[in-house]
Amino acid sequence: MSQDDAGIDLDTSLGYLLKEASSALRVAMEAVLRPLNMTITHYSCLELLSQRPGLSNSELARGTFVTRQSMNVLLQSLERDGQVIRPAEAPAGKALPARLTDRGRRSLQSATAAVRSVEVRMLESLTPTEQAAARAALRSMVASLKAG
Repeated sequence: MSQDDAGIDLDTSLGYLLKEASSALRVAMEAVLRPLNMTITHYSCLELLSQRPGLSNSELARGTFVTRQSMNVLLQSLERDGQVIRPAEAPAGKALPARLTDRGRRSLQSATAAVRSVEVRMLESLTPTEQAAARAALRSMVASLKAG
């Protein structure tokens, strides 16, 4: 049997390594967010709303890589908890633009510090130049996959 017939060599597969890194990052982020009673999607939603106030349910779902239905459930929960507000009626079309409340900003502040600590740990063995190269390589890979 030739090497070509053996399938992907997991030790050298960049795709497999990226998936492994993604999984390790997810586990580490879940561990620091759990004590804050927050999920990664919850944190990502708050972070997106902080940086881009007024996003719709659909835009938030795309930005957090979940379905619109899952995001709607999360937004309803965040509204009940006082972290997010949405108008009772859509100002235009059907979209209800969401915004963070002061409580949501405070929750985000704690979560951001926790997530930042994970990223610092993940990058601690790389020089600033290596970190910049990694970001550039990953952006290039994403662009190539989206273009194809």
